[in-house]
Amino acid sequence: MRQDAVRGHLDGLLLAVLEPAPLHGYAIITAVQQRSGGALELRTGTIYPALNRLERLGLLRSSWESEGGRKRRCYALTEAGARFLADERTAWQDFTAAIGAVLNPVTPHPHGSPHGQSA
Repeated sequence: MRQDAVRGHLDGLLLAVLEPAPLHGYAIITAVQQRSGGALELRTGTIYPALNRLERLGLLRSSWESEGGRKRRCYALTEAGARFLADERTAWQDFTAAIGAVLNPVTPHPHGSPHGQSA
């Protein structure tokens, strides 16, 4: 899938993978890749600026955690982030329904309306 396919949807993707539990940067990249069946591969140069921006907006919070003697910055969804994610999901459903209606129109029933009534 083209790298630019996630443009405009990156915030929602990042927030969605952080919904269940806090994750560090590499784990976020891995979660997006796994959830997409390998179709989406995010780069560190893409996600870290986005994570920092989402944190500045109050949609994420971060903290330093040690794992195996190594410090990693972990990101977690805030309440505002959860509300934003819910709005993103609704917007995505509306968008895909509209695009789907154009790309895959419902074919008219050969005998009038699908409910047996003529138009």
